[in-house]
Amino acid sequence: MNRSNEKEIYRERGYTDDLLPKDPEQRTWKAFNYFTLWMGSVHNVPNYLMVGGFFILGLSTMNIMFAIVLSSICIAFIMVMNGAAGSKYGIPFPMLLRASYGIKGSLFPGILRGCVAAIMWFGLQCFTGSLALLILIGKIWPEFLNIGNGETYMGVTIPAFMVFIIFWAMNVAIGLGGGKVLNKLTAILNPCIYILFGGMAIWSISLVGIQPILDYIPNGISEAPSKVFFFFIVINSVVAVWAAPAVNASDFTQYSSSFKKQAFGQTAGLLVAYLLFAISSVCILAGASIHYGVDTWNVLDIVQKWDSLYASLFAVIVILMATISTNAAGNIIPAGYQIASLYPSKLTYRHGVIIASIISVLIMPWKLIENQDSIYTFLDIIGGILGPVVGVMLSHYFIVMRTKINLDVLYTKAGDYKFYEHGFNITAFVVTVIAVIFSLGGKIIPILEPVSRVSWFAGVILAFVLYSLFKKDTTKAIQKEALLNADSDIAIKNPA
Repeated sequence: MNRSNEKEIYRERGYTDDLLPKDPEQRTWKAFNYFTLWMGSVHNVPNYLMVGGFFILGLSTMNIMFAIVLSSICIAFIMVMNGAAGSKYGIPFPMLLRASYGIKGSLFPGILRGCVAAIMWFGLQCFTGSLALLILIGKIWPEFLNIGNGETYMGVTIPAFMVFIIFWAMNVAIGLGGGKVLNKLTAILNPCIYILFGGMAIWSISLVGIQPILDYIPNGISEAPSKVFFFFIVINSVVAVWAAPAVNASDFTQYSSSFKKQAFGQTAGLLVAYLLFAISSVCILAGASIHYGVDTWNVLDIVQKWDSLYASLFAVIVILMATISTNAAGNIIPAGYQIASLYPSKLTYRHGVIIASIISVLIMPWKLIENQDSIYTFLDIIGGILGPVVGVMLSHYFIVMRTKINLDVLYTKAGDYKFYEHGFNITAFVVTVIAVIFSLGGKIIPILEPVSRVSWFAGVILAFVLYSLFKKDTTKAIQKEALLNADSDIAIKNPA
């Protein structure tokens, strides 16, 4: 059976082109594409706010920078390994999730990551990005901020809502373009990012000097009582930001020409990006706080204080582009694929993007930052649930399946292996629930509170170990059934 015939059979079974394995001619991403893919995602407003929170823990600037760099190694490892199946078989995240949880079982973790988390994050990123655009418009056209005389619409002022819709539309347009448009954007964006944030770091150092920055401790903050524990909290926080993209890494690696290229590209890109981010974020925030005499955690507050309109214009444009890049790669693209997978015979990726983007407005994302406790509770829960999902996916692919997937079995009408009960991998569910309870148990059980502070790591490790142990006795039977003819011509494999 040749590749065109097998894909036609998959279409007859109800699978759209968006969910089909990618042909070799479609898999054109090289190491450089992956090197640039996530670099823009590192430099965004929420990440700088996060670094400000690290200062509040009482850690030194050197400890913070070292922890951030170590975090990038963990992030790169997870992104590469959970994207391995995508680069080998050219399959997107929804199909890989079915292999782990079953066609029906995949709906819950898929919706949680691709719909709930992605849509809420998409809306929130659109709103925070629109605040930067509002600052720029206010500098150029101050009267615009007085439209509506302070009246609110859906919980925000009319000027803020108007700018939000404009920026939201820009994000949707990039999302509709998919990975190809995103790669073109990042190629333009990345040099600008390092000109801006590198320039801001140099500016901060020139104002106060390097030694005061290295010695900086926020006002009223004492030294961390347990540096080692808080050090791991920092690492967990940085890695947890990538909890959602780590789950659907195959949405991007499905376009890779080989595993080695995506592995090298992502690892190098994340290490370089976070090394520069560690240096620039600490220098910018500490330097600006010392210079202005007020602890400053938001880069937008710094930009707003600049007298130069041209400098502010460049800074805001770059921040907006970085936000769009992050939003497309981490939120709207996976949401589009996941929604399409719910009704693969009717919905396409573009339909999924449109549906997700409309919902992102209806949920009024600005409500998420009205109460700081609510947003952090939401993030803790999402991270605590997605960590175990990653653990199950890694264990299933590397330990149980031994990196071999029978695509003809995966793309059946049922989309299921016969050893799953009615489309559900019960073991995956049991392990996921146990790991979630353990990683988030500290929210209600005091003795587990330290575990909840490193919930993502706890969830990944526990789920991986438990799933591997529970599937130990059935691994041979699963491989015999599911891997039949896996290396024959029905599997679309990359050259590597």
